[in-house]
Amino acid sequence: MRENLRVARFYFILLALFTLGRWAQSLGNVEYARGHHVFSIVTLTILSSVYFAAFCRRWRGYTLVQAVMLGMTLGLTAQVVIFLSTVLSYVLGMHTFFNHPAALNAAGDLPMSEALVRRLEGLVAGPISNALVAILGWVMGAALPPRPTSLPTA
Repeated sequence: MRENLRVARFYFILLALFTLGRWAQSLGNVEYARGHHVFSIVTLTILSSVYFAAFCRRWRGYTLVQAVMLGMTLGLTAQVVIFLSTVLSYVLGMHTFFNHPAALNAAGDLPMSEALVRRLEGLVAGPISNALVAILGWVMGAALPPRPTSLPTA
């Protein structure tokens, strides 16, 4: 687990930026339908699971199991951030991109308890979906060039 957290440091920076972006859009009263895709944490995490698994296979020698565990780590981290942002939205009484009905797959506003049940489902589904795409990334990692043994000179 420690190795996954170390390897994923760049992803964590991106996750923080995307989370701040979603909060900024929410605070700026951007209409959900017009802006939700701009800082999509789920899209960021899916793509990160693919390319981290590919690069780690080719350049760090990750096995398939290690790549899957890395994808699950990224997926769980993203879902924890989404869950906590949803809690914060309700606690502060704010309408944000985290408690918007469309983000919760609901027809209308949900009470906090129902929203958190849906977010708990994400805590399970997120790591699983990221594990699956990490498998895809690991397979595609074979197409990357080998890690250079020395840096080229100019």
